[in-house]
Amino acid sequence: MAKEKDNTLRLKFDSSRNLAPALESRSAAKIDSKYDLFINGKFEKPDSKKYFDTINPADEEKLSEVAEANEADVDKAVKAARNAYDKTWKKMPAKERAKYIYRIARIMQEKARELAIIETLDAGKPIRESRDFDIPMAANHFFYYAGWADKLEYAFPNRKANSLGVAGQIIPWNFPLLMAAWKIAPALATGNTVVLKASETTPLTAMKLAEIIQEADLPPGVVNILTGAGTTGAAIVNHPDVNKIAFTGSTEVGKIIQRAIAGTDKKATLELGGKAANIIFEDAPLDQAVEGVINGIFFNQGHVCCAGSRLFVQESVFDEVIRKIKDRLESLIVGNPLDKNTDIGAINSRAQLDTIHKYIKIGINEGGEMFESSCALPSKGFYCRPTIFTNVSQSSRISQEEIFGPVLAIQSFRTDDEVIEKANNTPYGLSAGVWTDKGSKIFNLTTKLRAGVVWANTFNKFDPTSPFGGYKESGFGREGGLHGLSPYVHLGSY
Repeated sequence: MAKEKDNTLRLKFDSSRNLAPALESRSAAKIDSKYDLFINGKFEKPDSKKYFDTINPADEEKLSEVAEANEADVDKAVKAARNAYDKTWKKMPAKERAKYIYRIARIMQEKARELAIIETLDAGKPIRESRDFDIPMAANHFFYYAGWADKLEYAFPNRKANSLGVAGQIIPWNFPLLMAAWKIAPALATGNTVVLKASETTPLTAMKLAEIIQEADLPPGVVNILTGAGTTGAAIVNHPDVNKIAFTGSTEVGKIIQRAIAGTDKKATLELGGKAANIIFEDAPLDQAVEGVINGIFFNQGHVCCAGSRLFVQESVFDEVIRKIKDRLESLIVGNPLDKNTDIGAINSRAQLDTIHKYIKIGINEGGEMFESSCALPSKGFYCRPTIFTNVSQSSRISQEEIFGPVLAIQSFRTDDEVIEKANNTPYGLSAGVWTDKGSKIFNLTTKLRAGVVWANTFNKFDPTSPFGGYKESGFGREGGLHGLSPYVHLGSY
């Protein structure tokens, strides 16, 4: 009977792949053929005179040309930010600064559909994710910090919060607009000005944000947005007139930044790599837990530093959970990110896809048992089937190293102490998830897991009011919530 039920389930899943396309129209999004640098309130041609292409990873077509900023461009942007800070922004009443931040949020809401389409085209993520999470959450961060701008005396009772000056911010490609909002909003709310570098592979929504900032009539120089590769980011980090560095990206680059600012008075927050543990106990609601696993690693193509890329399942329910995960993988639709039916879109770049394939080969060579979805992949673009590995050891590279792709390493465990030791046995400590029916078990694990965020019976849930950040090689400092204000202020006494 159970086998007959499983076959019916698989037939149902197979038929879901034959859904008629439900494509989001590209007509609502305007992408210019070329983008310059946004410095001092206007778009300026780069001193380097160089531009690079940004492409759609779903079909490998060119979307636009984007300016490549060099040291001279960075210096110009920092000077504009310093001038705006000294003459305008720090002198402006906090309630007036709040109005500008709020206005940016409102315009982002008005342009939400366009921003979602551009994010999907440039990053390859499914339109459902861009439309329902990335863009609303980005706007919500501006709304949230607009509310704090004139209430800092309540955020830091009996302390005087003084702004730092110029904040240099470097964001990754996985959540382009959200990461920009995550960093710009608290910096502005605390009275700082900004020089932000967007990722070279996903710069388009950052340039749209620059247009929104213009439309909001933010004073020139308060926010400057540059595009370029690693050398552009290095120029921001090393600039002597930058007071604060906020970086989200790889642990390797984070260590370089730490060495670069050592001995200076620059403050820093670093949100780096992750290898999150997702833990399913035998008393957990298994269907809900499996859906949380799928959401935590596959719906975002594994392109989240906090993705639940390590799964630990209690031995007594291991076989059942694996069967449910395999069935669920067969139901996932991989394809055009603009199709509202699509669950898993395109990998961001050819280089990242090559990295994922490298780790899949490593997993096989290390003796892991691989299972991947049988779905067909589009003939053009950068796509990867959702993949799981069982029979994985703790020392396996796919258990220890960040892959940043839809690849899940699964292990079993028997006791609470065993899974705590296994979950903590990684250089990273960004996030974790616990699935159980026992509240006491949740509280026991949250006190012992070395992770900045521990989700209980859910995964990848974010809110502007909640802080986020890691331990160990996942970085330091917190972004979001009340805690996200602290890295942008000096606290003194009245």
